[in-house]
Amino acid sequence: MAFYKKFQSKLNDLWYPKAITTGTPITTDKVADKLSLLSTVTRGDTYAVLKNLGSVMADYMAMGRTVKIEGVGTFYYTAAANKKGVATAAEVNSGQINGIRVRFIPEVKRSTSKQITTRSMVDVDVDWTDIEKLANGNTSGGNTDGGNQGGSGGGVDENPLG
Repeated sequence: MAFYKKFQSKLNDLWYPKAITTGTPITTDKVADKLSLLSTVTRGDTYAVLKNLGSVMADYMAMGRTVKIEGVGTFYYTAAANKKGVATAAEVNSGQINGIRVRFIPEVKRSTSKQITTRSMVDVDVDWTDIEKLANGNTSGGNTDGGNQGGSGGGVDENPLG
């Protein structure tokens, strides 16, 4: 079950649902436990691979490469050069870069007609529930719009109950 809360946009004063997360983040240990149950690999082996995944990906991305993990998506670096533009192309240099961001594009599968048929990590039957109704004791269910996958990402630091 996924959760949303109502928020009012400061740009147009209209109300929208905003996806939020609850609880603490799932740990590497829990992911390793579940992966080991789904495969023939031990929990320890799975944990070791997960612990090293970030540094291996960083090594490849530092070489200017993208990293595509099948079933997950593609990761790559972007450079930030906020407010450090120059007048000509000849003046551009690496000293203008003041930050690096990791970007992520979820994997999608397309049909022969180029329509998106599957997005990795997005269950086709997401049941959206208003967190305020849940907090007030109304557990009568979520949204009946067929698992609409809209909304923006909420942060794990955000208290979903207020």
